[in-house]
Amino acid sequence: MHTPDTLRYARSHEWVSAPEDGIVTVGISDFAQDQLGDVVFVELPDVGRKVAAGDALAVVESVKTASDIYAPLAGEVVEVNASLEEAPEAINEAPYEGGWLFKLRVDDTAAWDELLDATAYEAVAETD
Repeated sequence: MHTPDTLRYARSHEWVSAPEDGIVTVGISDFAQDQLGDVVFVELPDVGRKVAAGDALAVVESVKTASDIYAPLAGEVVEVNASLEEAPEAINEAPYEGGWLFKLRVDDTAAWDELLDATAYEAVAETD
C-alpha cells in the first residue's frame, strides 16, 4: 500500500492534498482503489456544488461494486477530473496523480490538519 506522507486522509479512504490558495485536490487512496478492483465508471460531482464534510458527492464503480466518495472537507467543487469519464482506470493506475477526482475550495483550510496523516491512515486501513 502506497500512502504518501505529504497528503492527509479521511477514514472513508479519500486523500486530500495540502491547501494551495484555499483549494485542495481529492482522490481515493491506493488502498481503496485496490479494494475496489478494476474501476470501470466514475460519476463526478457538478462544479459549483457546495458540500459539507462527509457529504456523498461522487461514485466510483468497479467490476466488483460501486462506492460513494465523500467530501473530506466542507467547501465548493471548483474542478473535476473530466478525463476519468473516458479513462476511469487512471484511478487504479495512478490514484495520487492522474486518478484524482475533484478539487474543492475549502471553507476552512485549518480543517486539513484534522484529517489523518499517512501513519494514522495506514492503521485505519489495516483494520478495514
